[in-house]
Amino acid sequence: MTESFDWKSTYTAMHDTFPGYRRQPVIGITGNFGEKGCELAEGYFRSVLEAGATPLIIPPFEERDALADVLSHIDGLLLSGGADLNPLYMGEEPSAALHGVNPRRDLAELLLIRLAFDRQIPILGICRGIQVLAAALDGRIHQDLKEGMPDAPLIKHSQDMPREYASHSVRLAEGSLLREIMGAECLAVNSFHHQAVSETGPHLRVAATSSDGVIEAVESNAYKSIIGVQWHPECFVLRGDRSMMPLFEWLTDEARNYRKARTVHHHLLTLDSHCDTPMFFYEESEATKCQNAQMLRQRTDRVLVDLHKMAEGGLDASIMVAYLPQKERDAESHIAATAKADRILTQIEDMVAANCKAVDLAYTPQDLYRLKGEGKRAIMMGIENGYAIGHNIELVEHFRKRGVVYMTLCHNGDNDICDSARGHNEHNGVSDFGAQVIREMNRTGMMVDLSHASEKSFYDALDISETPIVCSHSSSKALCPHPRNLTDDQLSALAKAGGVAQVTFYNGFLRTDGKATILDAIEHLNHMVSVMGIEHVGIGTDFDGDGGVPGLANASELINLTRRLLRERYSLEDLRLIWGGNFLRVMETVQRRGEVKGGGRL
Repeated sequence: MTESFDWKSTYTAMHDTFPGYRRQPVIGITGNFGEKGCELAEGYFRSVLEAGATPLIIPPFEERDALADVLSHIDGLLLSGGADLNPLYMGEEPSAALHGVNPRRDLAELLLIRLAFDRQIPILGICRGIQVLAAALDGRIHQDLKEGMPDAPLIKHSQDMPREYASHSVRLAEGSLLREIMGAECLAVNSFHHQAVSETGPHLRVAATSSDGVIEAVESNAYKSIIGVQWHPECFVLRGDRSMMPLFEWLTDEARNYRKARTVHHHLLTLDSHCDTPMFFYEESEATKCQNAQMLRQRTDRVLVDLHKMAEGGLDASIMVAYLPQKERDAESHIAATAKADRILTQIEDMVAANCKAVDLAYTPQDLYRLKGEGKRAIMMGIENGYAIGHNIELVEHFRKRGVVYMTLCHNGDNDICDSARGHNEHNGVSDFGAQVIREMNRTGMMVDLSHASEKSFYDALDISETPIVCSHSSSKALCPHPRNLTDDQLSALAKAGGVAQVTFYNGFLRTDGKATILDAIEHLNHMVSVMGIEHVGIGTDFDGDGGVPGLANASELINLTRRLLRERYSLEDLRLIWGGNFLRVMETVQRRGEVKGGGRL
């Protein structure tokens, strides 16, 4: 028997080579559909293999649960070439110039792309793949180039030549990810298409064009791992030409990073310490209880945090707050503020109870870990603005018994407790009543939150509080001199007192020009870690309170933060601390010293 037929020796060698868990990233490749069923040109899977990944062919099928399950088993998605896209999916009637349409692929791939996009799975689209990518992400395509660009001096795009040779050149956009990957301004490519992207839509940008202005490549405009090319790089690779391998190596590297981030989120508890989703609750009534429950249950554009987005972004727990804007401080207004806080907390409880199979309320760090073990998401409750207690110290215990884990002492305006960073220095820091409130919060086991407080209020509270304090959603004033941000001296003092500062994704707190992205959020986090140490920094997104920037636009994109931090060489232990370990350490300390237990539903 020749060696090539001795499969048993290969079987034995595989066990010798892989004694433990060393799985390569898995790249799902969309299959074509022909007379004999699912089929795929060799270049696609050979290119993936050569890049160091494992190819998995995804046949065209429309069973939605199965499509979603496929995505849980892959780390990257490669969209292969093929027939024209059915224009009905784009709300258009077919042009006379339309060529062959493969009805078995279109719906399956449109769904697959959108689901992968929501899960932040790295995507590379090739030829038809770039077109269906654009269509799925709200862009447009020309059904036929000559018809769609009648006044353009078009070059020949549908070539009559072998696919493994270059047919024309494309220019890569300055500053594009594609130019960075390929290390060139201009590429010689092969082209076999009569359709092309006409409008990139809101999620993509042009990454390359041919000399006649036809869009030849697109990429994410929001720091996601998405690239689409109109040419066939896999044909070059199959011929032995490695000039296009950087594309497949990029996809493999992104898939490897994505898989590692997913593994991190599987093993660690991830907590967002500040979320304003209750601001979007419908007014209280029996009918709106159902609407609020559906808002959490369904994936909706109404809010940035729901159960679907939490799962997609790998977020285990969120502290949803009852936010109260600062208003008049007479007795009647204080009563109304307290009633509103109670009403919002009840709405949170009702919303969670209506979705109890997937989520539950948590009142302690132990609750959070238990719920993660049960496969459930968790919601904690907070109050944003001590205006909720007016001038009644007894309300601190009332809200603590309701399950409130922290109270932000003020918001944008001075109240009876302290001066705000956006106030008028009424008390020159914390008032006498405010000092009583802080001590009562210490006694009852409620965390003191100093986000929004003035600098004098901050230092006063540090001196008064007998337990560590938190800033649930604040960033660095050294990088962005907003009154709400914390100076390096404040950060150092907070760390010395055992507290934590939670980096927030509010655009205006990250950059003064209002053009912040995920890169700015990471810069703030890195700076705060350098000042405070890794043991005193965390994440407080301020989602649904105007928080959210490109790359971290909603809860589904939080996995992107972990991916970036892994590339910044943060360790697993570092990530555990950042993603809630530090904040929960303070919570446990405060609750252990407190005399009042919060909540009673668990």
